[in-house]
Amino acid sequence: MTTLLVFGDSLSFHGPDGPHPVDDERLWPNRAATALGGQAELFAGFGWTARDAYWALAGDPRVWAQLPKADLLVLAVGSMDTLPSPLPTYLREGLRYLRPDPLRRWVRERYLAAQPWLARTLRGRPVALPPALTVRYLDRVLGSIRALRPDLPAIGVLPPVHRAGSYGFVHTGRPGGTAAVRAWGDQAGVPLLDLASLVGDHVLGGRGNPDGIHWGWEAHELVGKALADEAGALLDRPR
Repeated sequence: MTTLLVFGDSLSFHGPDGPHPVDDERLWPNRAATALGGQAELFAGFGWTARDAYWALAGDPRVWAQLPKADLLVLAVGSMDTLPSPLPTYLREGLRYLRPDPLRRWVRERYLAAQPWLARTLRGRPVALPPALTVRYLDRVLGSIRALRPDLPAIGVLPPVHRAGSYGFVHTGRPGGTAAVRAWGDQAGVPLLDLASLVGDHVLGGRGNPDGIHWGWEAHELVGKALADEAGALLDRPR
């Protein structure tokens, strides 16, 4: 049985109506695994960047348990890295720790209300994770795993598009992130799925989640099939 070890963000477990359990067969990691006659082991979270994937590898013993069993590594992170983040990440993520609860809700509501305006005013800068750091953490994940499993093939992704009002419909960070990850993939020998090409019409045509970022089941099917096709070619190669 083929086992896919997948590091992802919310695009890997969000459907047209919100988040779903990781074993939902309609999600693209499971569609790909099913097509390959295997299973997907998904490690993902809301807003995960390449840095979060590295932290999961370094600190989550559930990942360690899957490393000896994996037949393919899927680095499906880097998309959220390109989104506008008007507050530095440590401040934005630190809002959840504010106390008392009414203060936390008040601050969060006002930040979410200001975020679209700030994204437009600052022209999408800064982004959640700069391209140089995205590449650094992707390389750390790949290098750490290949130190233990040098024969393990890997596939990555290029960032998709969005039409999210919550980010002011701004995505000026995507070209730089795409270029950096593409260069890294060429250097590291990691093939990349171009998510923008696969799901762009779906997202920009309004057929995905109403939030303008996440996908409908049509896009999950497209990405799952593309991943299975690419993975099939990799797994057939001599190691």
